[in-house]
Amino acid sequence: MEEAELVQRLGAYAAAQMPGARDVAVTEIARITGGASRQTYRFTLVWTEGGEARRRGLILRRDPADSLIDTERRVEFEAYRAFHGGEVPVPEMLWLEEGDEALGSPFFVAAEIAGFQAGTGPLWTAPYLESLPELGRRKWTILGQIARADPVALGLAAVLPATRAEDVWRRELDHWEGVLDADETEPLPVIRAAIRWLRANPPPPAQKVAVVHGDYRTGNFLYDTQGGIHGVLDWEMCHLGDPLEDLGWSFNPVWYFGQGKPGGLLPRDEAIAAWEAASGLVAAPDALKWWELFACVKGQAIWVSSARTWLDGANRDPILVYPAWALIDAQDRAALKVMGHL
Repeated sequence: MEEAELVQRLGAYAAAQMPGARDVAVTEIARITGGASRQTYRFTLVWTEGGEARRRGLILRRDPADSLIDTERRVEFEAYRAFHGGEVPVPEMLWLEEGDEALGSPFFVAAEIAGFQAGTGPLWTAPYLESLPELGRRKWTILGQIARADPVALGLAAVLPATRAEDVWRRELDHWEGVLDADETEPLPVIRAAIRWLRANPPPPAQKVAVVHGDYRTGNFLYDTQGGIHGVLDWEMCHLGDPLEDLGWSFNPVWYFGQGKPGGLLPRDEAIAAWEAASGLVAAPDALKWWELFACVKGQAIWVSSARTWLDGANRDPILVYPAWALIDAQDRAALKVMGHL
């Protein structure tokens, strides 16, 4: 869809959602690069209401023709909505459309949280460099708060598929191994060895069945120069499971960004301490190691799926070929590191 058509159709949709508004229009629309499972746009909505001119910065997240990860837009929308207004900072959700009629594919619209950084590029330069330890403590404290949250009280137990504490590891491993089976384009001996080890050494049952963000890493939150986090983003892989899954994913060596420590932010023991203090849970070393190695399998499945989408021609967005080029070898090395062989 051309940008001019998108602006017109998005404006018409917004006007239909705002019966008290007049002269509704979309302005200043711009694509936000970097997302691979949704097309993300920043735009300003202007309108007149009660005789006053008004404007608001908004975000559009729309499904592309194909994406790096197959996800349900309602899951992401409901996860944001469940946490909004609580201790885990997230954007406010406005509208969800699961059909194709309005914009050609499903989408949702959220309020913009403006004035903060999201990408990792500036982190290891002034003025952010001095606040990295505080940012790291805040990052893993928020992750602990997500783990501590009650899925039933949040209303997410009614949205996300139920699972038993003793079954969550097998469900996740089966799923991502299935993605590898379907999408790999060449042998993956390191990751296949990791899968064999994971199946032979299952983790203990989850301490609790918790909300799992699914992609909690540096680069998926909005931050400031003082180490504050103002919005946790990218909940499209949210599910119920073992909270150690999120902690293990946050420790995936591919998210060290060459800084020699988790997330490029904080020493491992300090990150675990912050998470345990906020979650009220324990990161038992053997159980955490299982989930860290699982994170390598999951990551490799995502990068391989991205490569398959590109090679098949289903989507030629450069963001889809980048993980295949940059991360498949790095993820093998990460798995070897977690297994103690590198």
